Amino acid sequence: MEKEKFTEDLQIIYDELQQRQNELNAYYKLLEDGHSEAAGVVERFLSSLELKDTKENIMAALTRIVSLREDALDQVLQKSGCTQTEIMDKKEQAYLFVSRLHMERHQVLISWINDKKLLTPFYRTIISGVDAVGSAISGWQSAWTAHIINGVNRDLYVLFNGDEEKIFEKLQSENLLDLDSTGAVGDRCYSVLHQEKDGSYKRVAYAEAFKEEVEQIRQALKLFIAELRVLEDDVYGQKEEWIAYLSTIYDAFGHTHPDELIAYWANVDRAWMKVTTPIQLGHPLEYYEDHYRKAVALEWDLRIVNPRLQRSSHTRENIISFSKQMAQKIGGEAERIIAKNLTQAEETQLYIGQPMLYYGAEFNGLFSAQVVPNDEKVSAELGKKIFAYADFVMESKKSKPVMKLSVETFGEEFVRSQRRLVSENPELWHEIYDISTIGHEFGHILWIDSDTETKMNGTGQFKNIEEFKATAGGLMAFFHNEKEEMKHHIVDDLVSRAVGLMAWREVGEVLPYYCEGLIHLDILFKSEVITYTDRIEIDYGRYDAMREAYIAAYEKLARYYLSKKDAYGYLSVYAEKLGGVFLPVDEKIRNFVEHYYKRYKEIGQETIILG
Repeated sequence: MEKEKFTEDLQIIYDELQQRQNELNAYYKLLEDGHSEAAGVVERFLSSLELKDTKENIMAALTRIVSLREDALDQVLQKSGCTQTEIMDKKEQAYLFVSRLHMERHQVLISWINDKKLLTPFYRTIISGVDAVGSAISGWQSAWTAHIINGVNRDLYVLFNGDEEKIFEKLQSENLLDLDSTGAVGDRCYSVLHQEKDGSYKRVAYAEAFKEEVEQIRQALKLFIAELRVLEDDVYGQKEEWIAYLSTIYDAFGHTHPDELIAYWANVDRAWMKVTTPIQLGHPLEYYEDHYRKAVALEWDLRIVNPRLQRSSHTRENIISFSKQMAQKIGGEAERIIAKNLTQAEETQLYIGQPMLYYGAEFNGLFSAQVVPNDEKVSAELGKKIFAYADFVMESKKSKPVMKLSVETFGEEFVRSQRRLVSENPELWHEIYDISTIGHEFGHILWIDSDTETKMNGTGQFKNIEEFKATAGGLMAFFHNEKEEMKHHIVDDLVSRAVGLMAWREVGEVLPYYCEGLIHLDILFKSEVITYTDRIEIDYGRYDAMREAYIAAYEKLARYYLSKKDAYGYLSVYAEKLGGVFLPVDEKIRNFVEHYYKRYKEIGQETIILG
């Protein structure tokens, strides 16, 4: 098959995916105009969880089914008076329901691709092979969550009465963290803790802790590889790269020595970086769910580019330019580390598209963009990949109903203007997405050395400042090369993001984003670009003061990273732990955050129809 014909087939599949996702997004119409298919699905979902069909519960169900997010469901379960154990059980039931529903949709899509004989036999086999492995990984997810998140982590929390510093001391002093290839403590784990009879813990590789589940995955991978061996990639000539990549995953999943696991999975990342086709596989990469040991989540998905949307992005050049300038200003180690980071940024492969198939942990939420691998040694050698789901995010925003809390917080006109932007000016929306979201992903790359995360994570707070560093990096790139006509839009995007993140304070895996929001709010309130009486008011005349405040906060943060100080030192300037949750240090901002969260708990799932 000629590459041109392959690209045409890719576009056909991409457009079909868009159509199918739009049909799923249309489920939200159930709240206003009705939707017979959605009504049946939501009724079965609520019935399986023994929840009444109130408007709030229906909204939470739709958020879980369509957007794959758990936070709304968590909220209504808490409001309904469920115990912690009941909430865990019902969230597990929800996971099983949602995973079955989406995997059925995957099967229909795969059959459609095969019936139309799109792409080539090699790539159709990749699609079906990814699905077979994904089904096995999804079957493992429940046991993984039960053992790590709801098991060991809950036990550690109770044992130390929620004192995370003591938990980290125990993990480090008793050698309960995985080591990297140099023998140093790694920044993530591919093992779990098992408690011995005497109460002590030992590390056990995934392959031993979940023998049956991992064996199923390896069998699916073995068959997948065997099927690819008898085919040819006559379009991109990457047959050997795909087979080498899948083989390293097979080996890594089967390895049983905890202190060699990071090195094995680093080899997976190395092999993956050599696969540069417009269809990309995502393997276990992130570790947000597990706050203590950073056990890597069970991600597995297939991503497809939009051939029409591989547009030029100016964000990379702006990131490189501003960070070089700041490194020269700081001097010393800054120039060495930034030189290494910028080599990574220049080598970074950018894929703009959407998820095609997804499994495992991703039934608990898909990302809007991602920069990977997290292994800094691999990134230093080979760069990174950035995935941006611009269309996917935009269509999702269009479909969601107006939330009562948004109107109460920002006012009707602001909410209308944000919705008009998405529906009437997609080109402008894509430009904002490039600055804020793709900028965020490039921002992750900066000021990072090979041991930065390990050294800064002594109290477990590294991720809780890293997300702010990423978003602020994208902002710095914009400030470095400002477009006058974009300023108001960037402020609007920043303010709505910062406030919206306040709803996530009790959702463990997205706590880093909540903490990011706290830092933003401190800067936004203190620069007086926003004020709050009965609603948020934006003073665009304070833009310059806001910009200077961000530049000062960011430079201070860059210096923190360069000196590799514990992350809590930076976070504590903006937030402190009160009653087990982070809240703003500044009393005025804290009052706003507490009020917003109180209202979120009261009306967070209520929708409104604008007149």
